[in-house]
Amino acid sequence: MSLPRYSLNTLHAFAAAARHLNLTRAAEELCVTQAAVSQQVKLLEAQVGKALFLRTARGLQLSDEGALLAAPLQQAFAQIDAALALLQDDGPAERLGVAVVGTFAQGFLLERLAGFHAAHPRIELRLQTHNNKLDLAIETLDFAIRFGDGAWRSVEAEPLCAAPLAPLCSPAQAAELRRPEDLRRCTLLRSYRGEDWPAWARAAGVRELVARGPQFDSSVLMVQAALLGSGVALAPSCMFHRELAQGRLVQPFATTVDVGRYWLTRSLGREWTPAARQFREWLLAETSKMLA
Repeated sequence: MSLPRYSLNTLHAFAAAARHLNLTRAAEELCVTQAAVSQQVKLLEAQVGKALFLRTARGLQLSDEGALLAAPLQQAFAQIDAALALLQDDGPAERLGVAVVGTFAQGFLLERLAGFHAAHPRIELRLQTHNNKLDLAIETLDFAIRFGDGAWRSVEAEPLCAAPLAPLCSPAQAAELRRPEDLRRCTLLRSYRGEDWPAWARAAGVRELVARGPQFDSSVLMVQAALLGSGVALAPSCMFHRELAQGRLVQPFATTVDVGRYWLTRSLGREWTPAARQFREWLLAETSKMLA
């Protein structure tokens, strides 16, 4: 297959649909109708001879072939947009330092970075991950995205999105779970927040559910361990939507518990730069789509 067979309109429509996993939002981005986006996606699927999306009860999801195609396409379009922007604006780039708790980075932010760069090519993001323990007063950072109750000293905190915790495990492990009480026979993986599992047990009406499994400082690592069959993790399911949609990860019980949410934080009194304002507005707009 050679690239000239495919029109830019078709590829652009697929890239937008893959980014949003929603045809209506893709149509809004491209300023066309939902039917037009759907038609272009179906045309591309016919040309490649494979389904690029899975139409599930949870909505639109990328197939393995769709995921393989989406990433390089989105990167290519972002590079094109950035190159065109450089031709129109020869001003210096503005750097923006953002620390991100690892779960939010992997489950939400990374897949949207190409869209941010395309919209703001003159902002140079400098990202670093953290385990939710950092002091903005001594860090040279513009923002920190973290999980908790929002009550941190000397910072202003703006809520981004809720992130209720739920048990997550491999399909093989889930097959052994019929009732929440069955978790007593499992290795319960845990974070440094010792009250998470007891809080979930209370919400589920389970007594004496004690977590004695390995402890992790990252939900990403904890869920990866669960995927590999090491036990049951308690983590924000909304940050692992891809693994759940692909069936690699299972949420065996509907009960969730809210012990915190994700927040955008910055040091009190830190100067607002144009780049900081643009990043904040973009991030709030993106997280608001989770509630739509």
